Amino acid sequence: MSTARSDKTLLFLEDDRDLQALVCTFLRDRGYQVTPARTADEAREVLRSRPVDAAIVDGLLPGMTGADFIRELRKTKPDLPVLFASAFWKDLKSHELLTRQLGVARVVHKPYRPEELAVWLEQLFAVARPPPPPQEALEADAPAPADDFAASLALLSADYGAKLPERLATLQALLGKGRHGDAAALDEAYNAVHKLHGTAGSYGFRDVSIAAGALEDALRPVKAGGALDWARVDAGFRALEDRVSLPVLTPEPEPEEAVVSAMGTLLVVDEDAAVLADARQMGEREGVRVVTAATPQEACAAAERQWVDGALLHMGPAGLATASALRAMEGHQSLPLAFSSSGGGLQERVHAAHAGASLFLPRPFTQQDFATAAERLVATRRLERAKVMVVDDDPEAVRALSQVLVSDAVEVVGLENAYGLLDALAQHRPDLLLLDVQMPGPSGFDLCRILRLTPEWQDLPILLITAQVGLEFRLAAFQAGADDYLAKPVLKEELRARVHARLERARLSRERTERDALTGLMLRRPFVEAVGTRLSEARRSDKPLALCFLDVDHFKKVNDQHGHLAGDRVLMRLGRLLGARFRREDLRARWGGEEFVVALLGESAESAKDILSRTAEELAAMSFEGDAGETFHVTFSAGLAVAPRDGTTLDELLRAADARLYRAKENGRNRIETE
Repeated sequence: MSTARSDKTLLFLEDDRDLQALVCTFLRDRGYQVTPARTADEAREVLRSRPVDAAIVDGLLPGMTGADFIRELRKTKPDLPVLFASAFWKDLKSHELLTRQLGVARVVHKPYRPEELAVWLEQLFAVARPPPPPQEALEADAPAPADDFAASLALLSADYGAKLPERLATLQALLGKGRHGDAAALDEAYNAVHKLHGTAGSYGFRDVSIAAGALEDALRPVKAGGALDWARVDAGFRALEDRVSLPVLTPEPEPEEAVVSAMGTLLVVDEDAAVLADARQMGEREGVRVVTAATPQEACAAAERQWVDGALLHMGPAGLATASALRAMEGHQSLPLAFSSSGGGLQERVHAAHAGASLFLPRPFTQQDFATAAERLVATRRLERAKVMVVDDDPEAVRALSQVLVSDAVEVVGLENAYGLLDALAQHRPDLLLLDVQMPGPSGFDLCRILRLTPEWQDLPILLITAQVGLEFRLAAFQAGADDYLAKPVLKEELRARVHARLERARLSRERTERDALTGLMLRRPFVEAVGTRLSEARRSDKPLALCFLDVDHFKKVNDQHGHLAGDRVLMRLGRLLGARFRREDLRARWGGEEFVVALLGESAESAKDILSRTAEELAAMSFEGDAGETFHVTFSAGLAVAPRDGTTLDELLRAADARLYRAKENGRNRIETE
């Protein structure tokens, strides 16, 4: 099924047939009329014979550079929009040359995904999207708009992968000739590696692209007439050979002790080695594991080897290219990003926002800047899965809506009986409610009014789904207390966009009202409400629930001897430690002052003590810095109570845990009491 949205004509100047096939297939599926050209002469003929609305020009063409072609183009077509695609031209000076002097509309860094080109083309033309055809309405079994291209891409990728060993053998032969003085063979080898670097990633072979990029760097002196370091070339070829020959590409495992991080793992990408060294030191002080890289290729390789919670990038073309490469990786589409810059002007911040950054730091950044960035990025990456409840008397509608919304970030609960809504809300505690307006019994309007009169659900985001969109209906929907409405037939893209926007707004609102600003943990009121739900669940499933009160030992002494700012750092680090440990369903809160509380569903006194003992060991191993620069350590004491053994209500459990916490302090501190 085509998703045509444009009648624009494009010239695509790229000498790599594989990349041409991939991009042309995708763009034509999007409705663009694409004319490919592999040489400057072919492109000139296209421009003479037909009008084009824009050109996509590769940076390295047979016999000339893409920049030289654009210079020539500007003599006859000064206003033609051009997208420039290259694995080079990543420094600020080159970027300025391309955009200001040559009038390039957008620099796209290889390897790129076809979807990225489509985004820039849509921005370039400001393509207005007409209403989609009826078959694009939400249907349970209807294919997504991109399904046809996904199938084509799978076939193209399989074909490309099957040809990789043959390409490698050709490259090996060319390098062999070049080693014996054949300059033409070396030049051909360089061009082959350059294409591999730029194209393999677009077909999904990212590790092959990264290895080809390293080999391309080793061969670059060929273009300048310099001597090659054959040891480096051989090493680069072996690395590429390893990636191509593996039937299943798996990342290299890191040593287990290096992967474990209490506060999270931050990838810092910067060409300045001193900045990377400072970031590692700051990470040690904050308890954050810092992984460093100097290039986009190194950054992608690092992100493939281990989990990273976020990336801090140096602003500039290389940083933007790194952001694009990281976000293109499988599983990293939502990787939290931050940029640092010594300028920080409006234009740089706009570029950062377009690249997906959620934070912008001054350069050089301070310890506090780093701590803030790490905390924000890690918290964003480790968000709890949002829960959406769909209420509709039609089971097929519930199934269709659920299929569209469910993802790694969203869990969906379906309900076909509106009369059971209040019980279902108490059981599942959703973050958003989707209500069909017309149902047997209470309508969506009725349910809306009921919930808005119930204090517990007054702030729950509610979206109504209806076949009516007239003025009277819209007024009635908002008067009933709905936050938004969707007209049937519901479009998948619109449904996802509206739901995700409401979920994000609700999350930010909860962060402000339910989270402690210093530690990032829940405050007392939301914790009490959440524990009530956990206790109900424990009773229904006949599971224990462990509740732990813990208190930082000699905290007044910390403030008196090392300063109140040092005391705040202790609470912040302990809060992060508690936030990073345990399961998503476990509850952690700052009760007040230096007191914290944790609730663990399904854990006995023995298992809960083991879990908290490991946390206590991690805290005791951390080094803290006082206001005068001195180093000190802290511990905590804790008391554990378990339902139903020690009580069935929160008050009973809190009293038992508090008494045992007091006993732990009497018995010498730095211990956990369970009796």
